Amino acid sequence: MTSALNLLPPLNGNKLKKNKIFFLALLLCGILFSAAQEMPVKFLPHKVKKKETIFGITRKYNITETQLNEYNPLLKKIGLRKRMVLRIPVYPVLVEELPEQPVEVDQNTQAYIVKPKETKWRIAYNFQITIPELEALNPEIKKGLKEGQEIRIPIMASTTASETIDPTWDSNFNYYKVLPKEGYYRIEKKIGVTQKVLDSLNPNLSSLGLQAGMILRVPGEAKGELKIQNDLLVERFSLLDSLKESHEIELALLLPFKANEIEYDSIEDTRRLLQSRNLHTLSTDFYSGVLLAADTLSHYGVLVKLNVFDTQNSISKVNEIINTHDFSHTDAIIGPLIPTNFDYLSTKSQVRKIPKIAPLSTNSVALREAVYQSVTSKNFLRKRMYEYLDKTLNREDNIVLVVDSLSRSVENDLLELFPMATILRPEKSNYILPDLIDSLLVDTLPNKVILESQDFSLISSASSQMSAQQSELRAVQLFTTYRGNAYENPNLSRKQLGDLKFTYTTDRLPLKLGEYNHFQNHYIRTFGKPPNRTAIRAYDLIMDLILRKAYSGNFKSIDKIPETDYQEHRFLYQKQNKSFENTGYFLLQHKDFEIIELKK
Repeated sequence: MTSALNLLPPLNGNKLKKNKIFFLALLLCGILFSAAQEMPVKFLPHKVKKKETIFGITRKYNITETQLNEYNPLLKKIGLRKRMVLRIPVYPVLVEELPEQPVEVDQNTQAYIVKPKETKWRIAYNFQITIPELEALNPEIKKGLKEGQEIRIPIMASTTASETIDPTWDSNFNYYKVLPKEGYYRIEKKIGVTQKVLDSLNPNLSSLGLQAGMILRVPGEAKGELKIQNDLLVERFSLLDSLKESHEIELALLLPFKANEIEYDSIEDTRRLLQSRNLHTLSTDFYSGVLLAADTLSHYGVLVKLNVFDTQNSISKVNEIINTHDFSHTDAIIGPLIPTNFDYLSTKSQVRKIPKIAPLSTNSVALREAVYQSVTSKNFLRKRMYEYLDKTLNREDNIVLVVDSLSRSVENDLLELFPMATILRPEKSNYILPDLIDSLLVDTLPNKVILESQDFSLISSASSQMSAQQSELRAVQLFTTYRGNAYENPNLSRKQLGDLKFTYTTDRLPLKLGEYNHFQNHYIRTFGKPPNRTAIRAYDLIMDLILRKAYSGNFKSIDKIPETDYQEHRFLYQKQNKSFENTGYFLLQHKDFEIIELKK
């Protein structure tokens, strides 16, 4: 075979020397050109999601693993972690040179990068334009915004292209969208804000007046009877107001009354049983809430037929009830209360297609066909709190984790979010040494303490000592990812929690002692005592279930109905295959002696 080199004519010494220089120059240019091509023109942020891999990320952005590692040296040290923010290099694309085409850019606009969780209305509000005007400038956003997306926004009078835009949206305020034909009087009745206050917070009102579609800034504490949804104050959705005709619903109620254990011949033993907290009293409290809900609904044309069964907290009794009763006309089964008994019920073919409602337990039940987990699960509440902490806490703050021995998995999750956090281990008696706390808290930075425990002694010790550390120079705020029953202890100081601005997610609003509303007064008139949490839970659950059934016609589409609120509980169902989970929750914060709801 003839080599390509053999076809070249022979070279003399001078020519050879010149060619060597020429080839070296070409080689050097090639190296420089190649290096130029390997230099990124910009970087994109990428937040690592659960189950993502390095291979998947490199494929998504069309880069090599070497290129990814070059600009993310932490990858080689600790590996890929959930919620890690990566720098993604973007390299120039080699294309055939074409004559430059002038790009038509509106000279009255400038580039803007969409921030996390930013909405169209918020951007439009900040730049004093309408959503249609924003979409006209950016037709690609009609189907939605994406974090990190570059769009065009108007250049405001107070800014230039080189200036940083100071968003006018402020989390310290609430926002309200003016409805058609709505005036100052109606808004004041709704929110409790006078025209004078509205005019002071919205200077354009003096020249424009109230107009439908306007977004008004209102004081942060002003909500009236409205709720916050997607950053705006909106009317609460009421299923009760939507009832237009009469309905009849049949429910089966399976509760562990354990009537077989009551000594009817002994008045004293019976009184003692009813005074203690046990499955019998739990069942009677729950039943009382169900009865009150049925009575309330009867005044709105809804007839509730109840079939009540005593499970005796026995799987064999549950089996007997299923085998001896005809459930063919039953719209829904409530219970059993105990998760193991409920899970057994959900396996029975006789009731497979009948909606089965898990009514009380915060522990998740098996999500089989037609199973409805009505209590927002611990895992879901924790997930939402992780998201809030991730969004709210500054990594530069002094973050301290106080975690007992039973919460190590939560500790690992928090360390993924805050790898530089300090860990404080309580003593064996779940007591925290004051000197240790004093040494871990600092004056130079905000102190953010995340407390993970369901032990009252540790919660009490931590909150009291953290509160004592508060001063003008030392700010301390307390959080938890799950607020369990230990926080209900009356010996826990509400003042200390208020001083610490204690913040958490929960499935229910706090019980307001001594403040009786219409529902509570109705309960007292009926049963002779105020309702406890179990009775309130039963009332809220039955009201919501029956109203959703009456509204939609069946239980299979209750996930299509918006979020609803009742006395203490919130309901928003999400479908999981053929089952449903309640995802309604509250984000609450202690403030002085009050407990307020925060924006999610």
